[in-house]
Amino acid sequence: MHMLKTARLAEMDWPRYAAAPLPTSPGPDLYRRRIEATRARMREEGIDTLVVYADREHFGTMVWLTNFDPRFEEALLVIRHDRKPLFIVGNECESYLGIAPMFAAGEIRHERQQSFSLISQPRTSSRLLSAILAGEGISHGTRVGVSGWKYFTAAEHPDPRHAIDAPAFIADVLRTLAGHDQVTNETAMFMSPRDGLRTVVDADDIAHFEYANSVVSQSMRSMLFALSDGMTDFDAVIAAGLNGLPLGCHPTFCTGDTAPLGLAGPMGNRLRRGQPLSANLCIWRANCCRAGWLASSAADLPDAASDYVEAFAGPYTVALDRWFSMMRPGVAGGDIKAEIDRLLPFGKFGVFLNPGHLIDTDEWVSSPIFEGSAIPLRSGHVMQVDIIPSSRTYFSARMEDTVVIADKRLRDELRARHPEVHGRIMARSDFMRDTMGFDVPETMLPLSDMAGIAPPFLFAPEKLIRLG
Repeated sequence: MHMLKTARLAEMDWPRYAAAPLPTSPGPDLYRRRIEATRARMREEGIDTLVVYADREHFGTMVWLTNFDPRFEEALLVIRHDRKPLFIVGNECESYLGIAPMFAAGEIRHERQQSFSLISQPRTSSRLLSAILAGEGISHGTRVGVSGWKYFTAAEHPDPRHAIDAPAFIADVLRTLAGHDQVTNETAMFMSPRDGLRTVVDADDIAHFEYANSVVSQSMRSMLFALSDGMTDFDAVIAAGLNGLPLGCHPTFCTGDTAPLGLAGPMGNRLRRGQPLSANLCIWRANCCRAGWLASSAADLPDAASDYVEAFAGPYTVALDRWFSMMRPGVAGGDIKAEIDRLLPFGKFGVFLNPGHLIDTDEWVSSPIFEGSAIPLRSGHVMQVDIIPSSRTYFSARMEDTVVIADKRLRDELRARHPEVHGRIMARSDFMRDTMGFDVPETMLPLSDMAGIAPPFLFAPEKLIRLG
């Protein structure tokens, strides 16, 4: 039985880990395997043609399949069993297709479709989308699957199987060619937490996730140590020194009047002692978020929140300890949800969203953790520690980082293929367990250099909450 611990404030130095180097970019073999795995799933589902939709915000599945993400425009990837896949792109993405190793190797075709381009750009040198798709063999009776960004349940749509998450100008063409009932939403093929192709990783993937999380957590560390009374939020984010890797979502920085807004970015506001602050930095495969008070001690807080550590941040940290302890393959997501609800009652802590979700190049893929969920955690799940409390009195607390669930086979694979990555992960686990007092099972691999660290008083980042 998991024993609840007590939380106390202690002054300590933050650990320093060896910098994670940029892993080698994967070649076409990785994407060939993913395309073939997709075709195998298509055969299981009786799908003749799969159309993968992407745009600037919704690109994760296309990146996973090809390493190509559209810039400015929409794009489609058409996958059949009997021919090379086809990219359909607009004017500006055509020159960017070489980012996809299989395209560079001549194993993916492409066609320009200028309606995917920005308004008022040339429209004089492409065929109609209907002609392109008909040329790919889509005709009446063809079973067409569409993978967009979301799949739906019966609780939210009267016909979820036929609710296509792609623009009408694409979905209408597919339905006209194949027949309405023949076009189905197949996004779950990739994004379902139960069996989605994208929702488990291998050792090589972990190396890329670890690099991203090391980068973004070091940026968060730099920003937190730069905070000072009176500086602007612009200067705070500048201090983060992001290195230019693609963002998974925009940076947030909420304090003062913007604190309740949650998703607001920097606006030129000045930091003031005694105000709350939440901030996140997110790049592909990593998100690091912290929340607390612009304070050096409880003396800087509003009177009503002066017991912030004892009444709010401390119990939050205890709940995180329980969450970490449950990061094991086979644990049902509903059991995790129930434990967090028990430890952080909604009336006081206001945790509304799922306490944890899957992350990839898109910041939120899906989650096995929701009320009543029988979906088990799987080895290879990359989980975001995303438990977001909210209080009118205490504001919030946050230790949002990324971890991987790994059984012995995956851990052994990681140790053999990437011993340096494995070594850094073990160092983070040891710090969380031995210094900060968290229950870290061997099946949970922390990727962030800030794992276990969440200063409640952001003007005194050396004061940390330790469990005992």
